[in-house]
Amino acid sequence: MNTKSILLAKSDHKFLTEHLEKAVMSDYNKKRLREEIKNATLYEDELLPKDVVSLYTEAKIVSTDNGQEFTFQLVLPKDADIKKQKVSIFAPISIALLGYQTGDLINWEMPDGIKEFKILSVKKLTEEEF
Repeated sequence: MNTKSILLAKSDHKFLTEHLEKAVMSDYNKKRLREEIKNATLYEDELLPKDVVSLYTEAKIVSTDNGQEFTFQLVLPKDADIKKQKVSIFAPISIALLGYQTGDLINWEMPDGIKEFKILSVKKLTEEEF
């Protein structure tokens, strides 16, 4: 289990705090996210390190059990479109990655059990990309 405190921009922290209880997710993920938000290291938005997964970033990850790579963008629920690799910030994989950095390993409960992923890269999206 990753015990490192996550890094969050203050705007992401505010959004998550306001919307967490309404979000549709498993009790396990909700409890874990609540704990991570509470213990997060907060940054002014513009000072958040560039390789931290946050709202409006594109993350490239690899599954440690089968080597499969995934790339997707974390967006607001209203902008989610899986065909365009745009994933809601409340999707299980987004919640798993939020606040972690390139190189971090994450264990998270997915629909088919606990999975481990490694973050390969993170990039901020421009406004035109989301």
